[in-house]
Amino acid sequence: MPEFFLELFSEEIPARLQARGAETLARLIAEALAPLTPGVPALFWGPRRIALAVEVRGEVAARESTERGPRLSAPEAALAGFLRKHNAAREDLVAEGDYWLLHGLIAGQTASELIAAALPGLLWRFPWPKSMRWGVGNSRFTWVRPLRRIVCLLDGEVVRFDLRQGEDDGHGLTSGNETEGHRFMAPGAFAVRGVNEWQKALRERFVIADPAERRSRIAEGIAEVAQAKGLNVVEDDGLLDEVTGLVEWPVALLGAIDARFMDLPPEVRQVSMRVNQRYFALHSAKDHTPAPYFAFVANIAASDGGAAIIAGNERVLRARLADARHFYDLDRRVRLESRVEALKTVTFHARLGTQYDRAKRLEKLAAYIAPLVGADVDLACRAGLLAKVDLTTGMVGEFPELQGVMGYYYALYDGEPREIAEAIRDHYLPKGAGDSVPTAPVPIAVALADKIDQLAGFFAIGERPTGSGDPYALRRAALGVIRIIREHRLRLSLWPLIDSALGSLNLPAVPDEQAQRAYYHVSIGGFIEERLKIQLREEDLRHDIASAAFFAQRADEGRDDLLLLIAKAQALADLLKAEDGTNLLAGYRRAVNIVRIEDKKDGPHAGEPDPSLFTQPEEHALHEALAVASGDIDTALRAEDFAAAMRAMAGLRTPIDAFFNKVTVNDPNPDLRRNRLKLLSRIRDTMNRFADFSLIEG
Repeated sequence: MPEFFLELFSEEIPARLQARGAETLARLIAEALAPLTPGVPALFWGPRRIALAVEVRGEVAARESTERGPRLSAPEAALAGFLRKHNAAREDLVAEGDYWLLHGLIAGQTASELIAAALPGLLWRFPWPKSMRWGVGNSRFTWVRPLRRIVCLLDGEVVRFDLRQGEDDGHGLTSGNETEGHRFMAPGAFAVRGVNEWQKALRERFVIADPAERRSRIAEGIAEVAQAKGLNVVEDDGLLDEVTGLVEWPVALLGAIDARFMDLPPEVRQVSMRVNQRYFALHSAKDHTPAPYFAFVANIAASDGGAAIIAGNERVLRARLADARHFYDLDRRVRLESRVEALKTVTFHARLGTQYDRAKRLEKLAAYIAPLVGADVDLACRAGLLAKVDLTTGMVGEFPELQGVMGYYYALYDGEPREIAEAIRDHYLPKGAGDSVPTAPVPIAVALADKIDQLAGFFAIGERPTGSGDPYALRRAALGVIRIIREHRLRLSLWPLIDSALGSLNLPAVPDEQAQRAYYHVSIGGFIEERLKIQLREEDLRHDIASAAFFAQRADEGRDDLLLLIAKAQALADLLKAEDGTNLLAGYRRAVNIVRIEDKKDGPHAGEPDPSLFTQPEEHALHEALAVASGDIDTALRAEDFAAAMRAMAGLRTPIDAFFNKVTVNDPNPDLRRNRLKLLSRIRDTMNRFADFSLIEG
């Protein structure tokens, strides 16, 4: 099959947009060239280009087409419009059924013709997140950065097209076969005939086109220069990805950090190097202590081995770290506790007050949670008050990524207990799926307080996530609560915590406060439950089984205890994996379906059945089994022995099966029929004491 190759060469593309741009190009090409059945494309991206190579068919064969026109009874004007649209005559139409049909032949088309016709429109509508307009005269063409060259080849031959739209469009960029190598080391244009030649020629001109190879070369290069000094690179995949998009010919170099900056917190040096200069932090291979060196990647192989480049980068870093030193020294002149008042000038949310208001809420809520997680109340209380204070410091103002971290160092400098300092640092955790959770009791108390206050506050003002939008990171907060509880096996009732958080918000008084609390229990608790279900589903626990266990639990003690919910769901899943569980579920569904149908006729059929109306031994056996199982299930639930509850329910399988095999429910005798329907209702009610089996699918 012919090879289609497209390269879009421009001025420097922001690193964060390159991979997305290449993926978008692949999607649009697949749509535009669908008649050519393109294969899996090879994608390339870098600072000045995105490119794609893919095999396609050489042509699209001619094919018949059928277009349905207006109804036979349609007005003449509608028929005339249809004929004009398809450039057809009245005699071309055929009446079939109630409609006019137009049969025709779509002419064949070569791949070159299709590509030349499709590419201009594709490039005009290319959806960059941000783009700019430039060009001669009245050009309206936009691209992420000025587009300079288009290489468009089919089996080595140029597919010709241009971007001009109309006579007054001054943008006359035309496709060709010429591209460019490294801006400084190999300037000038050269011709290519395909993707393999393109990659080889670019490499000869100091450009590595394949982003995966470029990334690997960067990682290996900085590791090599670090190991020469007995050092390792601090892992930072995000920075590695960004640097991959900044250089075409990566050359790893090593610079030194002045000793006078080594007493700065390592996070300060690392963030300053990363954010401002895209440098990689290093640490000792022996004891992982921060090293007085940094690694970076140049985009040129200098004739002096990079000495001048290293000196220049060391000079720039000295200035950056001097700024950081200034903020660090200035911040420490004011104790954290003296900054609490300054939080009044920092808005948290227009309807939820300032960060000062939030600090007072965290102080109260952390004190409430502390004894529940084994934390010292006074320490948790103070940590909650100071948790957000570093937002007023110069260092966090310069580097927001350091919030919490700088509070930790400043608290230690002020002589605060280490538990408080650690709580200030760790109360944001976990920030993502790869983060650890707080480990000590005081940080756990403050972290839970922070997340529950966040959820309660935004739910109270109606700012809850919708669809994929979550501007206040409430899903992350809920997942943080779940992870802390699960990983530390905390037996917490969420609803009292939610009540405590809502009580600090000074919500407007309502006539029925109990109903309001119940509403927030359901909405906030349900939101957390839904996140838990998603997490359990990722762990291969079916969503419907979790829903069945959670739904029934709301009517029992401990209904807001996440560990209890998980244990119930797992026990239910284990039951349904066994044959007894599968058959028991079938019997439950049969009973429920019969009762539902008969209830519509003359129900409800609830209440205790009358044993004196039993005429068959299977009725007596089922009635007795349900009485025993009901008591055993209640006892097991109170003891939180869910395995015992499962055994009690599994014991119902045999009497239920025997009942349906021997007993006619809809007996001609109305009294017997009603009594037997009540017995079936008891099956439903007894099993639903543990879980709502009606929610289980399959």
